[in-house]
Amino acid sequence: MIYAYLPDNPGGKPRPLPFHLAMEEHLARNYPDGEYFFMWQVEPTVIFGRCQNPFAEVNLDFCRREGIQTYRRKSGGGCVYADMNNIMFSHITSSAEVTTTFSRYCRMVADTLRQLGLDADTTGRNDVVIGDRKVSGNAFYHLHGRSIVHGTMLYDADLPRMSQAITPSQAKLRAKGVSSVRSHVTTIREHLPQLSIGDFKKFCRERLCDSVQEMTPDDISEISRIAREYFTDEWIWGRYGDREQSERRRIDGVGEFSVSTDLLPPPEPGMPPTIEKINLQGDFFLLSDLDEGLLDRLRGADFTREGIMDALATASPGDVIAGLTAGDFADLLLGASRHPAT
Repeated sequence: MIYAYLPDNPGGKPRPLPFHLAMEEHLARNYPDGEYFFMWQVEPTVIFGRCQNPFAEVNLDFCRREGIQTYRRKSGGGCVYADMNNIMFSHITSSAEVTTTFSRYCRMVADTLRQLGLDADTTGRNDVVIGDRKVSGNAFYHLHGRSIVHGTMLYDADLPRMSQAITPSQAKLRAKGVSSVRSHVTTIREHLPQLSIGDFKKFCRERLCDSVQEMTPDDISEISRIAREYFTDEWIWGRYGDREQSERRRIDGVGEFSVSTDLLPPPEPGMPPTIEKINLQGDFFLLSDLDEGLLDRLRGADFTREGIMDALATASPGDVIAGLTAGDFADLLLGASRHPAT
């Protein structure tokens, strides 16, 4: 694997998180041959998944008060907190098979930690654990025939600050068998206090990579251009309102969902209402376009299980949201809060 080396920012100040997300895109778009890996760190930042509502998932008042930056990424999954003691890993590959790509990458990270003598393994959808506690959470997305996998690596952590900055639901914590964020995570430093963060990064780079590609001034200029989108209010806040649309519901192995369904009145007495629009939020993993691949197919469908299943007869929800079946999706829509279209 090739290490994508990024020279330090002039002046030494860490680059903001969007720059590194844009660097992933740049490598995927413009370096089509080979597998790439790089590590990065940022000043205190919360990053939320592509379909998450930050007003429901992030303690925005606390973040503003503490100077914690907030950004949206293009991969699915849940919120993470990062600072200079948390190392972010990015991996870019040509593989198009999501399950294989994701599991291979997580195993690769766990194998690297085991080489340090740690009891590391993979678990659930996207976690690497030491013992029974999470040390790394990961997410993925596709871009122009390439797969991007990225995630956290908790060398050290300010757990009280992390716990205040992000607000996972109790359902998510119960699903993981824990009562709080603090009890769910661990750090490299907790297990290897003698290993500095610099030595840990050096070890990971040497074990995972066998060559180097240095980013040129032209590369950095293009990365900066791509990064502009991530700073816009439209991208960060998007279609999400200032409150959660419905009670969150969890589908085991798929993720957490919040659904708002706009319904049109029945065309005739005794007939069911029809679906006008669906807004879907959550920490699920997207595999393709949500609107085109799933939600748009339901416009005009009868708001009944039969109507929803008929509308999805030629679709495969699992090709859009990892692990989702048509039956589970129908149950989700019919059990969620809804309101007439205005």
